[in-house]
Amino acid sequence: MAILAGALALCGPRSSLAPCAIPEAFLDPRLARPLTPGPLQDPHLDKFFTLVHVLEEGAFPFRLKDAVLSEGTVEQELRASLAALRLASPEPLVAFSHHVLDKLVRLVVRPPIIGGQIVNLGRGAFEAMAHVVSLVHRSLEAAQDARGHCPLLAAYVHYAFRLPGTEPSLPGGAPPVTVQSTTLARGPGRPASLYLARSKSISSSNPDLAVAPGSVDDEVSRILASKGIDRSHSWVNSAYAPGGSRAVLRRAPPYCGADPRQLLHEELALQWVVSGSTVREAILQHAWFFFQLMVKSMTLHLLLGQRLDTPRKLRFPGRFLDDIAALVGSVGLEVITRVHKDAELAERLNASLAFFLSDLLSLTDRGFVFSLVRAHYKQVATRLLSAPNPVALLTLRMDFTRILCSHEHYVTLNLPCCPLSPPASPSPSISSTTSQSSTFSSQAPDPKVTSMFELSGPFRQQHFLAGLLLTELALALEPEAEGVSLLHKKAISAVHSLLCGHDADPRYTDATVKARVAELYLPLLSLARDTLPRLHDFAEGPGQRSRLASMLDSDTEGEGDIGGTINPSVAMAIAGGPLAPGSRASISQGPATASRSGCPLSAESSRTLLVCVLWVLKNAEPALLQRWAADLALPQLGRLLDLLYLCLAAFEYKGKKAFERINSLTFKKSLDMKARLEEAILGTIGARQEMVRRSRERSPFGNQENVRWRKSITHWKQTSDRVDKTKDEIEHEALVDGNLATEASLVVLDTLEIIVQTVMLSEARESILGAVLKVVLYSLGSAQSALFLQHGLATQRALVSKFPELLFEEDTELCADLCLRLLRHCGSRISAIRTHASASLYLLMRQNFEIGNNFARVKMQVTMSLSSLVGTTQNFSEEHLRRSLKTILTYAEEDVGLRDSTFAEQVQDLMFNLHMILTDTVKMKEHQEDPEMLIDLMYRIARGYQGSPDLRLTWLQNMAGKHAELGNHAEAAQCMVHAAALVAEYLALLEDSRHLPVGCVSFQNISSNVLEESAISDDILSPDEEGFCSGKHFTELGLVGLLEQAATYFTMGGLYEAVNEVYKTLIPILEAHRDYKKLAAVHGKLQEAFTKIMHQSSGWERVFGTYFRVGFYGSRFGDLDEQEFVYKEPSITKLAEISHRLEEFYTERFGEDVVEIVKDSNPVDKAKLDPQKAYIQITYVEPHFDTYELKDRVTYFDRNYGLRTFLFCTPFTPDGRAHGELPEQHKRKTLLSTDHAFPYIKTRIRVCHREETVLTPVEVAIEDMQKKTRELAFATEQDPPDAKMLQMVLQGSVGPTVNQGPLEVAQVFLTEIPEDPKLFRHHNKLRLCFKDFCKKCEDALRKNKALIGPDQKEYHRELERNYTRLREALQPLLTQRLPQLLAPTTASLRNSLHRASFRKADV
Repeated sequence: MAILAGALALCGPRSSLAPCAIPEAFLDPRLARPLTPGPLQDPHLDKFFTLVHVLEEGAFPFRLKDAVLSEGTVEQELRASLAALRLASPEPLVAFSHHVLDKLVRLVVRPPIIGGQIVNLGRGAFEAMAHVVSLVHRSLEAAQDARGHCPLLAAYVHYAFRLPGTEPSLPGGAPPVTVQSTTLARGPGRPASLYLARSKSISSSNPDLAVAPGSVDDEVSRILASKGIDRSHSWVNSAYAPGGSRAVLRRAPPYCGADPRQLLHEELALQWVVSGSTVREAILQHAWFFFQLMVKSMTLHLLLGQRLDTPRKLRFPGRFLDDIAALVGSVGLEVITRVHKDAELAERLNASLAFFLSDLLSLTDRGFVFSLVRAHYKQVATRLLSAPNPVALLTLRMDFTRILCSHEHYVTLNLPCCPLSPPASPSPSISSTTSQSSTFSSQAPDPKVTSMFELSGPFRQQHFLAGLLLTELALALEPEAEGVSLLHKKAISAVHSLLCGHDADPRYTDATVKARVAELYLPLLSLARDTLPRLHDFAEGPGQRSRLASMLDSDTEGEGDIGGTINPSVAMAIAGGPLAPGSRASISQGPATASRSGCPLSAESSRTLLVCVLWVLKNAEPALLQRWAADLALPQLGRLLDLLYLCLAAFEYKGKKAFERINSLTFKKSLDMKARLEEAILGTIGARQEMVRRSRERSPFGNQENVRWRKSITHWKQTSDRVDKTKDEIEHEALVDGNLATEASLVVLDTLEIIVQTVMLSEARESILGAVLKVVLYSLGSAQSALFLQHGLATQRALVSKFPELLFEEDTELCADLCLRLLRHCGSRISAIRTHASASLYLLMRQNFEIGNNFARVKMQVTMSLSSLVGTTQNFSEEHLRRSLKTILTYAEEDVGLRDSTFAEQVQDLMFNLHMILTDTVKMKEHQEDPEMLIDLMYRIARGYQGSPDLRLTWLQNMAGKHAELGNHAEAAQCMVHAAALVAEYLALLEDSRHLPVGCVSFQNISSNVLEESAISDDILSPDEEGFCSGKHFTELGLVGLLEQAATYFTMGGLYEAVNEVYKTLIPILEAHRDYKKLAAVHGKLQEAFTKIMHQSSGWERVFGTYFRVGFYGSRFGDLDEQEFVYKEPSITKLAEISHRLEEFYTERFGEDVVEIVKDSNPVDKAKLDPQKAYIQITYVEPHFDTYELKDRVTYFDRNYGLRTFLFCTPFTPDGRAHGELPEQHKRKTLLSTDHAFPYIKTRIRVCHREETVLTPVEVAIEDMQKKTRELAFATEQDPPDAKMLQMVLQGSVGPTVNQGPLEVAQVFLTEIPEDPKLFRHHNKLRLCFKDFCKKCEDALRKNKALIGPDQKEYHRELERNYTRLREALQPLLTQRLPQLLAPTTASLRNSLHRASFRKADV
């Protein structure tokens, strides 16, 4: 009403009628209508109102300004005045728009009689009405709602409009009706946009109120929002008399009465159909107004004409229905043709047409309305085949379908319980509650079950609207065109909103009624099953999707492809045409094939579709689902199980932390947006750049336009959404998510039980039940509520009890997974879960024992599962698990049936082993923050299981997982190589296959450490023993998987050469199995590895690790006291980093002022240490190779792989200082040998051998000169050359300011010939080193001259001068001759080279 008051205020003080009381009439239709307004400021309106008043009074002649109007001239003046209304001023036209529209309606309904002749002004009045509506709409454009409707015009239809001649009273003296219809909701009842914020309109009628037959149709009466109505004037005659020159001739005879009347809705439909192009364009712009006006007129006609009891087919004449059909076809064609030219208008027209047809369902014959819908769909389907952008057209049709399906009596319109051949029209609508209950009270027939679950012809004929919606969904899930994700979302959300409405509708609360409603959506199960490959993969890790289906069917790829973006048969099926032969399969199975290469669904759309599937499964009749499952083929049943598996993954409970993390990410995104806004305000981002960025955003309706400020097309996010959420909101969301996860899991569990009951007698029972058990195991392994776990564990016990062969005769992987799940729940903090899990685990042992008086398989799997659980789970509760183990032991001791057997003793042994593993768990928790100690402990546990391959393999995998978590990919790869060698040893015991590796020896090229796995031999392991080596990895397929994981880890660690060695072992196995797909992938990965090796051949691009020698001293370290280790640290780790890490860790462990870092590398004298403190000595070490090793270690990788010997040097002087003058500078070289070669399955290896060599000062000088010479040679020969590096090395070699440079070394050691003959060889060696050094300096200068530019010539000349001075100074020193150079040297004179001569030391 504020809008109306504002519109009246537009007249301002110029209008003499400004204070008139028009708004009261609009506010309440029961009030008397105002008189015709007096003189107006606008001459066109003034003339129009004057002429209408003259016609109503019949007072001729009449003076109009300077002209006198007679009966002969008034018609011409009136027609001219109607045409001139388009020239009226906007302000007075808006202010008196309701009056103008009332007069125009009266001219249409009651043609004036002039001179005894009926003058038909229908066309002129209709055209004037179109122009007036357009002018008002344009004047109030700023006040439009989200649908583009003008509130003033909507208020006219809703409040002010009434048929001329009616009085303000309803028939029978009933009070006036102001209830707004839910099917005609023109005001707040309509959704705010075409995307239907509401899911469904709910009846406002009283469900307890019984309506007697023959009473007023409640549905139609609630459409009424009129003023006074007088039944005495309710008779009608649809005759059209001939009038003036522009009169329209109809088939009825001339009207002979004194009060001619015509029906507004009939006249509107006729004039719209025959209107010209200009008028039609104006009408199409605001079609919603004329559609609503037509529906309001039809409603009043039925009520005032007492036609509510008339059969729907007889309510309106056939010529009017013909006009409606022509009108719907014309508007539908406009929607189709304008979708690519004016998307906004097409969207508005499409919505208006859909709402009009939805209203017609409440008024006229529903079979006729369905025929109109079918015709419209055929129009769209025909255009789809040639449309350049079919997605835009499909989007509009999806909106059309959604509006139609939002009808209040949608379920009844679908005839949920009628025979397969439905009548042409449903029975007239009565009270909502009575209508629904009567529909469901009839006994449903038993049609062919398969057709109920497919979009077959009979299904779409019986359930027309549901068939349209689901077939539209099938088509939306098929195309691969641009913008298809929007279509996915629209189609799926349409079904979802309907199901939400059904679930909340009080009419469908009864379970039987809800089951009938669910039958309308049974084909949704087949659609979702066939769309499975394109759904978002919620399961963690690759390879989860379709694994059950592939297990049940190894060849499902042979279905025919569906080419193109739109299947013609599906399009025609949506239009309602007959299906071509074989096209039924294309609807139900087509999307599965096309989806393999189609556009995947988003996570949001996938979750919405899956929740719809769960609703149908929950509410459908179980017996019907069971009969359907019995008719499914094995591959289809496998895909159904995959769908259930995906439902569990999609709705798995993530916890409050996940919501808090999402909230923090959203808040961070909002900060980023804030920063962008600040940049725009401050001017760092120009408006032009921002406009260009926006212009690149594609329109959802195709390529024809770029959307910037089109609010009706651009989907704006509501500004009321807060970025950050409160703690209470997060807790509420987490609670809802948890309840949804429980509900989804319970629905899946019920469906699995239906499938089990179906296939109990099937021939393929084992494979199907195995897939069912996998789904159950996944549900038990995910985060679940206590309620579900109790039901899930009960189902698991029933499955294992009825079908023990699933676990004890077939796949051992299921047994291992089940044991792992049960053990995890045995450690639960909730006693009820522990009770159920303990019972399940005990019954598993008992059943295995009853089969063969031994439960070795379960015993081994439980032990392996606990080892895996301990090694991988952080928040593991040891206390609760011990309680559960004690409960199981109590069960065994009190089991009367097995009291005379050895079962209790075997259970006791198993419990003891499990308690020992839990003891290791306590130790691991103590060292959780010390990765080296933790890995060492896991290593010792794995060594303890040397005689149990299954458990050793489990702990090797645990170590690999921990290494991968720490980023030690090379060590993780070594763990997998050891595991593969272990499996190879076992396979070699079983059979001698040429394509398999011959035990550990075949892996020596990958790592020399794998020979320790050869301890598994015949005297330790019997391949035929029950329970041993029964895991999935002790097969050829398992070996392939371990090798592939090893190759993956090697690739992640940059060890591409090792990848080649792994594939050398793997390729023969794949060739023997003719697995060409994997062979192609392997060779592709090899190509990538070799390419990276070529590009990183110099070694600077990848650094494999840094090594440090760490020694522990002090009783506080326990077993580590006086132990030395070589630590492998990540690449480019500095000494200060590892020192700080170790010092900080052990300080937290031992306390402050206890840990000290030994700063030097000298030997530690423990007698001088404080026994109350802990000392750590850390030294940087480098890999060391003997001369013969360097011949084979050519590449950078060779010199960083398989490392056992490490070197570090300690400078010292005789007086104890580390550094001194050249004549007294000594060096101690220490060689450390480790137990195993790096990289190994752990990052620190104990030092097993230590060897020291002391170099004399002259030997130190020789090493320094050899090092400088190598640096010069490398800088000179580098390819591509590096001028800066070359100049740096030259400056350090020939520069005059270098401390203890080459010249000083020569002057100290070469000035005088040594007196001791044993030093002659060192003297001569040093002279030769200087000669080589000078030669390399000349080469470097020559290279530098070729590289420098003109600006560096002076610098180069300075280098040459320095070199010349150096050479001249060295010349006399290098030309001396030793008196006994060639004299033999006795062995006793070489005691300074205890381990090796200087020929080794210079390496």
